Amino acid sequence: MTKAVNEWLKVGPVAGLILGTLAAVTTTGAGAAREDVPPPATSPYGAYLAGRHAQEDRAFGVAASFYEQALRADPQAPELITRTFVMEADTGHFERALPLAKEALQLDSSDAVADLMLLIDRVKAGDKAGALARAEALPDDGLHRYLSPLARAWTRVATGNLPGAEAALHDLDKFDGFAPLEYFQLGLIYDFVGNPVKAEELYKKTLAATGQLNWRLADTMANFYERHGRRDEAAAVYARFVKENPGSELAEVVQSEKPAVNPAPLIGSATDGLAEALFDLASVVNRPDTIDLALIYDRAALELRPNLMVAQLLLADILTDQGKPQQSLAILTEIPPQSRYSWSARLRAAANLEALDHTDEAIAELQAMAAKEPKWASAEIQLGDTLREQKRFSEAADAYSEAIKRLKAEGMPPRWALYYSRGIAYERSNQWTLAEADLEHALELKPDQPLVLNYLGYSWIDRGEKLKRGLKMIEKAVELRPDDGYIVDSLGWAHYRLGDYASAVEYLEKALELVPEDPTINDHLGDAYWKSGRTTEARYQWRRALQFKPDKDDIKPIEAKLDRGLPVATKAGGG
Repeated sequence: MTKAVNEWLKVGPVAGLILGTLAAVTTTGAGAAREDVPPPATSPYGAYLAGRHAQEDRAFGVAASFYEQALRADPQAPELITRTFVMEADTGHFERALPLAKEALQLDSSDAVADLMLLIDRVKAGDKAGALARAEALPDDGLHRYLSPLARAWTRVATGNLPGAEAALHDLDKFDGFAPLEYFQLGLIYDFVGNPVKAEELYKKTLAATGQLNWRLADTMANFYERHGRRDEAAAVYARFVKENPGSELAEVVQSEKPAVNPAPLIGSATDGLAEALFDLASVVNRPDTIDLALIYDRAALELRPNLMVAQLLLADILTDQGKPQQSLAILTEIPPQSRYSWSARLRAAANLEALDHTDEAIAELQAMAAKEPKWASAEIQLGDTLREQKRFSEAADAYSEAIKRLKAEGMPPRWALYYSRGIAYERSNQWTLAEADLEHALELKPDQPLVLNYLGYSWIDRGEKLKRGLKMIEKAVELRPDDGYIVDSLGWAHYRLGDYASAVEYLEKALELVPEDPTINDHLGDAYWKSGRTTEARYQWRRALQFKPDKDDIKPIEAKLDRGLPVATKAGGG
């Protein structure tokens, strides 16, 4: 257990639980977290098969261990070299990945991840010429096409070639949507080399291109203004960030901070700049279809700059999204309690505790945080979300109400999502008058918001109120999100409730195509089939609904329909 872990464990009421959770996880440099090392396989082929299975389950640390066992038996096997290298890189074990990177490049000279490993090795060794050569070797096409301009820019900065660095970043012009990243990186470069006029111009271009002040840009611009004695402008940047992100935990933190005096620049070296570039790129590609790229780039950023805490937070988020809450929790414990990012880390840790089925401890932690900072809303908002997930709707509504109260007290603008969430909690706790008011207010704050249109419109239809208006609202929601199976399901179910079973079947079949394994949609379609006289198909859908693990309260009603069907007089089926 690291010292940082032990220090963080002193914070909050869940220390003992986190300690137990972390017992199965080790950390190794650059915030790397690895699953338990598995026992030796019975044979090299068995180790290979076990590694394949672990890799498919995205247990990359376990996969790497098994592949290492197989590789020791057959060190020249190309597939074992490649697979072991990728798994070691994905788990952040660059010291293990590095010797394999050279072999991987011999097998495939276009392997950008291997080139990246060797580039990082040269940067850490202080070999500027070698790092530049590796950056220049990166491919300018394929999945890693965005990496090359950034790596070439900062390695050229390290060798004193400012025009070359700018030219490299201009290569991002050919990619749609990458202008903000280009301007921001250029701003960091000119700030680093001591050209404040050009740096400020580029920071402002970044802001104009994004349209909204995200945290990294806000913190960079405020740091820039503070270093140049322009405190009022730094305060104005933070104030804008707070206004545009009400309830954000980082907004709450900067509101409580005193103005910095002679702060250090965020980029102190070309190595810092390359780490920032890798982190920024990881943030850009952190999407479901490219999350593995985000993981590699963020781990690479932390290899160069282990204390880059925004990268640690991003790594924790990626691991959570990949279904690895234990590993995410291990990363979060490395963020020291005195850091401005500690509050964010604690919120994420609570979310991971919930994912690990330690919900009571997560709730206790959030309640403790909310009590400690009575002006901040973020812990109350997350507490409301957690309670609502546990179907403790009345308590969730109370938490949301407290968050709304705190935001109002701080002069923050109202958030449609908060009223939407409280409206759901009120509706599910049978407080319809309050729910309707909140949902309508959410729609006033965010007209044509599909989630609100769907929930309010469906609620009216389900209650037999404002039927035409409710149906139009759901139709509008489907128009805005035609590929959202749950909203399409609502439209089908609305037609069912209105007695239009033919239309209900049409939309529910489409919803099932979009979300085929959802128990509620299968149940709804079964009801619509039954009302349409298609009883055999109805029973088939109800059986499918039971296969997909519906809520406990829905199981008996579905079983009853399988046994007896729907009564003729019944207007609506279960679900």
